Amino acid sequence: MSLVSSSLNTPTTHGYAHDWALVDVETSGLVPRRDRVLSIAVITIGPDGEQTGEFSTLCDPGCDPGPVAVHGLTAERLRGAPSFAQVAGRIGAMLQDRVLVAHNAQFDYDFLAHEFARARMWLPVSQRLCTLALNRQVDPPTDDMKLGTLAAHYGIPQRRAHDALDDTRVLAGILRASLREAAQLDLPLPLVTCPPRAESQFTPKPPKTPCAYRNPGRLTAGGPLRQGMKIAITGETAHARAELVGRAVAAGLNMMSSVSRHTSVLVTNEQASDSAKARRALAEGVPVIDEHTFLRLLAGVQPGTVHEATAVAVTPVTRRELEPVVKRPELAPTAAAPAVPVVSTPTPVPAARQPAPSASTSDQPLAGRRVLVLGGTHADASAARTRVVELGGSAAVNLSASVTDVALLEGGDGDRRMRRITALGLPTHGLRWLAAPTAAAPTDKALRPQEPLVVPRGGVIDLPVTRGGPAPEWYVTAGWAPQSGYDIDVVAFLLDEDEQVTFDEDFVFYGAPESPAGTVRLLTGGPAEQTVALDLASLPPSTRKVVVAAAIDGAATFGTVGAIQIGAAPGSNGALLARATLDAATTERTLLLAEIYRRGPLWRLRAVGQGYDHGLDALARGYGVDVTD
Repeated sequence: MSLVSSSLNTPTTHGYAHDWALVDVETSGLVPRRDRVLSIAVITIGPDGEQTGEFSTLCDPGCDPGPVAVHGLTAERLRGAPSFAQVAGRIGAMLQDRVLVAHNAQFDYDFLAHEFARARMWLPVSQRLCTLALNRQVDPPTDDMKLGTLAAHYGIPQRRAHDALDDTRVLAGILRASLREAAQLDLPLPLVTCPPRAESQFTPKPPKTPCAYRNPGRLTAGGPLRQGMKIAITGETAHARAELVGRAVAAGLNMMSSVSRHTSVLVTNEQASDSAKARRALAEGVPVIDEHTFLRLLAGVQPGTVHEATAVAVTPVTRRELEPVVKRPELAPTAAAPAVPVVSTPTPVPAARQPAPSASTSDQPLAGRRVLVLGGTHADASAARTRVVELGGSAAVNLSASVTDVALLEGGDGDRRMRRITALGLPTHGLRWLAAPTAAAPTDKALRPQEPLVVPRGGVIDLPVTRGGPAPEWYVTAGWAPQSGYDIDVVAFLLDEDEQVTFDEDFVFYGAPESPAGTVRLLTGGPAEQTVALDLASLPPSTRKVVVAAAIDGAATFGTVGAIQIGAAPGSNGALLARATLDAATTERTLLLAEIYRRGPLWRLRAVGQGYDHGLDALARGYGVDVTD
């Protein structure tokens, strides 16, 4: 049976027709490795859009059910229900050979992966589709991307929110409607390949404890060790390495796995050591002592300066500021040692206020409009997108439902998307349209009640804090125009005041997509979208900044990719607060996208857009990550 009107029939061509398994889970919490599934619903749909199966059940998790006020599932109600292991076989049969679909699919997928692992079974999913990611590409004029909001937009009745079966039925209607919109825009589906998940691959490591003290600098000749000093050890030691590290951490020292210019001292019993740490220490002028001296100094470690904890703001930010920043010089790489960026907060300069709503339209003729630039060289297209932002508009990286205008540069009329643009009746303009600062004609497109703030390259905004209740988890999403022939990896670095990671695990990337404490996570929404989720309220005081970057694999460069768009939103489906479109120049292989950093009682986000020719390995080493060649 069909859950929506025939006008929302599922497209059956151009890659939109699949066997689908729509899933929704209610859980005892938000952490898959710790929390459990309390209820699950699965609906299967064929390539023709017709429903072929349905199953739902409560699951007794054998633990506290968590936020009953949210899901309504008390321990008494769950008592006597089957365990997940008892229904895993039936669920697996419904998922087999189908594309898993969910709203925020990585959440549901990760919970299922852990539950199947606990049942000593494999999760039989090879592909998934996130309706959140799909609608971020479609970009309908909704306040946010919540399931209920999209349901209202697409005309899908919702009866019982947070009921797994009703949410899955609503999801079926949203999927059909979203596929229809994607087909109209000729958007490729953001399908994510899901490799087999073995329990050992996602069993977390116990989190390390960040050092509570600031780095006081290097050890001086004849001087004492001080709390917060960064210590590295290399080579064989008389005492067990774990014992040395444990005693040093207990004394308040910061034990590092690599050497950088911020290392206070290197401990080694081999003065002529040729290890990578010893070579780096020599190159950086880091003091070197032996194990005996280190143990003697451990007995008299001097007090250090505690990291200042940032107070939590309790009033919402009602006025956003754009702060110009000094452009950082690009460092030229060398063959021997690729240059790496030193990302630092520049000295603040007077803030440029966001124009008031009453500002003259002659100053902001493209306010509220979203412009897609087609054709031209990379430099020309980049300049055109910059001009769009200067005129108050938002520069798009792909065709979506929110695009109001198309700017055609040389060769743009041959772009494959022009057929869809013509069919949709979108106005197209030549380069002169961007050169003349005249008000654009009114658009008949439905606009959001409040459009996201457009942040230029280098622009800074304060992340608002809601009054009362828990602080939101912030989602910084990077997206680009889908193309074949290259892969882009989004990564994050958790940095201290020295712009260095405290541990290698503070480098979040595709091979380690979650920091040990779960405060920063990498989420994949599709081949052309990745998100960094940040629980800023739970970051330790030693973390002063989180840098979000992108790296391109292979011989391609960001000049080939074109612009990358970043957006910041509170929560996975919250209203988009701000959006920036970033262009690298031509030859860059790594690109700094954003910095989220502490400033007084607030966290701020800066749109960076600085590219470098070297690869991800050099970028990671520059931030103190021990990268094996």
